[in-house]
Amino acid sequence: MRFIHTADWQLGMTRYFLNGEAQPRYSAARRDVVSGMGTLARDAGAEFVVVAGDVFEDNQLAPRDVSQSLEAMRAIDIPVYLLPGNHDPLDAASVYTSALFTAERPDNVTVLDRAGVHEVRPGLQIVAAPWRSKKPTSDLMSEVLEDLPADGVTRIVVGHGGIDIFEPDKDKPSLIRMAALEAAIERDAVHYIALGDKHSRTQVGSTGRIWYSGSPEVTNYDDIEPDPGHVLVVDIDEDDPRLPVRVEAQHVGRWRFVTLCRTVDSSRDVADLDINLDLMPDKERTVVRMGLNGSLTVTDKAALDACLEKYARLFAALAPWDKQTDIAVIPADGEFDDLGIGGFAAAAVNELVSTARSDGEDADDARAALALLLRLVDKGVA
Repeated sequence: MRFIHTADWQLGMTRYFLNGEAQPRYSAARRDVVSGMGTLARDAGAEFVVVAGDVFEDNQLAPRDVSQSLEAMRAIDIPVYLLPGNHDPLDAASVYTSALFTAERPDNVTVLDRAGVHEVRPGLQIVAAPWRSKKPTSDLMSEVLEDLPADGVTRIVVGHGGIDIFEPDKDKPSLIRMAALEAAIERDAVHYIALGDKHSRTQVGSTGRIWYSGSPEVTNYDDIEPDPGHVLVVDIDEDDPRLPVRVEAQHVGRWRFVTLCRTVDSSRDVADLDINLDLMPDKERTVVRMGLNGSLTVTDKAALDACLEKYARLFAALAPWDKQTDIAVIPADGEFDDLGIGGFAAAAVNELVSTARSDGEDADDARAALALLLRLVDKGVA
């Protein structure tokens, strides 16, 4: 038996740092990766798809987002089981009980809206732990696992949330207890546990039967989310009494959110940064968070600004990482001697240089004015 484990689609997600026209393309990519699971499922011979929570970004979505998302699920064309998670819980305002969702839900889509066992076919069950609020007061997974028998039925558990072995706050009531998962596997009551909440593909424990699939399309930078963009194709050999499991990751995401940290202390460093950014592929689907440190002359800082402005137009977003950025700008000796100006203007430039070299409160404004001056005379263009 083969199925696809995925999670954290978060359809309707927005990212504030995307350039204006990049946001619609990103939203479309998130839907496209869902509809594309139909081709993957057919090629793999998958029997169904389980989505382990956070199908939608939240319960308050525009009708267009809901309709387009359901149409993407329809394209999968095999049974799709949706688990409500912390972003889209089964509360009073749930998207899953809305008139629009109910009217347009494709026949191949089932919401796992009951805690406990859902029959897939004789000998195969899905055990679900749906969220009914954003802050559960208990371990929902342990509750559905507690009374499951070891009776020869193949069981896939679908849950959402953080596991206690990964979380620093061990007293958080909603944490999934790893001991309960392993105990259910050990006694042969369940055979695979499909998890959502972590957006990076992660194997949990050493059984090979507990996985976070991660989000199929990236949602955060690579220093936070190191391995996104996958779905998991899961095989359970029902002809073997041990029901061995094999998990294969398929990369389906097309976007990248990259963190880039560099030291820039010279014009050569600025030129190297330009080359590195130029070589990055798929700029329209790439977001770069930039952390820069160093000390530059006004001329080199103007060249850096011009470089960043150029690539900000090419990438889906080029965002400064303020916490990791610290560039000192210090005018070099003779840097403004050949501007071809004299008299009062030259005296004003000298005063700006003196102010820029100081630690006074006007130093940053003076540096900005000098950089603008260089760009106006075409010295700082990258």
